[in-house]
Amino acid sequence: MTNLKVGDKAPTFEGVNQSGEKVALKDFEGKKLILYFYPKDNTPGCTAESCNLNDNYDAWLAKGFDVVGVSPDSEKSHQKFIDKFGFRFNLIADTEKEILESYGAWGEKSMYGKKYMGVLRKTFVIDEKGVIQEIFEKVNTKDHTNQIINTLNL
Repeated sequence: MTNLKVGDKAPTFEGVNQSGEKVALKDFEGKKLILYFYPKDNTPGCTAESCNLNDNYDAWLAKGFDVVGVSPDSEKSHQKFIDKFGFRFNLIADTEKEILESYGAWGEKSMYGKKYMGVLRKTFVIDEKGVIQEIFEKVNTKDHTNQIINTLNL
């Protein structure tokens, strides 16, 4: 499994968003990026996290950040999720789990004593030069915006 740390160059990626359009790390050169990995559209924690980032999207843009979510759900699932909650940022459909794996966000999980492979909820803050500024492995889904702001002293 990939073990990225602060100061590492962010792995390049290219995926497809909810509209079937390509989205790549290089699209954000010169901007800061909040790249968050979440398990599943329309589940309570993932909805809370996505809504929190979306509710503060104008503030993120004003601070020079863009936001992109990644999960193994399909384009169609992402479009329904966006339509339901009005998200204004891209969600990448990583059905092959290539981006998830390159960021170490796919791995072994455990529930009720059973081990299985799944999405490890993580957020990466990437600077204008593509360098990882911060990694959140314990995400506060209900107040992720303030968690990021307070950690980065923004």
